[in-house]
Amino acid sequence: MRRLDQILANLGYCSRREARGWVANGAVTVHGEPADDFAQKVAPGEVRVDGEPLDHPDGLLLLLNKPLGLVCSHEAREGPNVYSLLPERWRRRNPIVTSVGRLDKDTSGLLLLTDQSPLVHRLTSPKHKVPKVYRATVDRDLDPELIGRFASGTLVLEGEDAPCAPAELKIVSPREAELTLIEGKYHQVRRMFAATGSIVLTLHREKFGALALGDLAPGQWRELPLDFFDSPEGGAPHQAYV
Repeated sequence: MRRLDQILANLGYCSRREARGWVANGAVTVHGEPADDFAQKVAPGEVRVDGEPLDHPDGLLLLLNKPLGLVCSHEAREGPNVYSLLPERWRRRNPIVTSVGRLDKDTSGLLLLTDQSPLVHRLTSPKHKVPKVYRATVDRDLDPELIGRFASGTLVLEGEDAPCAPAELKIVSPREAELTLIEGKYHQVRRMFAATGSIVLTLHREKFGALALGDLAPGQWRELPLDFFDSPEGGAPHQAYV
């Protein structure tokens, strides 16, 4: 149970001050009756705004096909971001909608967005070993020797002491590869290839755990149930992949 004005503000409908006007104007009902106190404590499921149930009162989990050119930061100075693709109300939610891990501006593909911070921690924690699959093209032919090198768990990135966890590399064509990681170091795919003498020209994330983009177009998103990663369809995030 929470204050009515707090619920409306946290779900992005209006400010807490504006909620008082909404209540006074009869736009908000509780149990089918006009709300008469913006400070009353209610359950979100009991509330209607203009006769409609509240928008995702329990939280959001979205699968987005991130286009190139957008960042995952909320900082305006970093340029256009992925959150601009979402409905305005969702962009005003508190807790704020954020990405599960990040894809840089020059990387496209599968990105999860949520306002559930425990889920962000769960899916990004190294101990959970959620596999992530990337498709990369590089500037030179790939040596098959890289398959064993990436899988060995001995590759050390520039500026780091600890080696990368074992990763699965599949060479798709002379300059194209599929790489599966179970960790998420900063710019890891680009840095792994750089450590072996290659420059990544294009990078696209195809899978996150059991999730794939399917026919989802760039810039499009679809909703997932909040318990997706506890379901058989979502798989068990704690299981090691390689």
